[in-house]
Amino acid sequence: MGGLGQALLADAARAAVPPESTQQAVGYPSLFLLVVLGSLVPVVPTGALVSGAAVVALHQSVPVVSLLEVFGLAAFAAFLGDVGLYWLGRRGVGSKNGSRWLERLRDRAAPERLAQAQDKLRAHGVAVLVLSRLIPAGRIPVMLACLLARMKLREFVRGDIPACLAWAVTYQVIGVVGGSLFPEPWEGVVAAVALTLLISALPSLWRRVHGAPQRGA
Repeated sequence: MGGLGQALLADAARAAVPPESTQQAVGYPSLFLLVVLGSLVPVVPTGALVSGAAVVALHQSVPVVSLLEVFGLAAFAAFLGDVGLYWLGRRGVGSKNGSRWLERLRDRAAPERLAQAQDKLRAHGVAVLVLSRLIPAGRIPVMLACLLARMKLREFVRGDIPACLAWAVTYQVIGVVGGSLFPEPWEGVVAAVALTLLISALPSLWRRVHGAPQRGA
């Protein structure tokens, strides 16, 4: 009886998991829309989304194809969000009254980080966009520096393409590492998301730890 009960529970668990085609039909559009939204409104943890999606892709029947699909969707969505946000910001720079998008970018970029981004932009040009995408909370100050320097949209696009590709690869690797450590997909998703959030929090934690003695002095 116990064996029969366990078999019934296992069958019920398998039936509760949606088929792979359903996961892709729902998951891929959701990933695309959320990454675009997170690039436009920098409050959605897009890196964690990509890492979690990579874990799910790792457990699909053809993981290589699924991982390539996640990579392509994530990179393209991030690119569209970046270009859209930059275009909206350029409208504010060219207007006498500015715009709410430009003001939001200013609010999210600390003055010292903006100054650093402007120095790096002058020294390295559009290549700094790649690094800004890989450093947590580095994208907005660099984008604002590009806007204030009145960089043309096509020049921004030229630097943002490799930036989004590098960003998608980085967070997908984090997901693959987290997903390969656990047999169950949900465990890998939790591990990948936790690792991504930890990496994102390290810069602010570093500034707090090293800034405290200076304030005390």
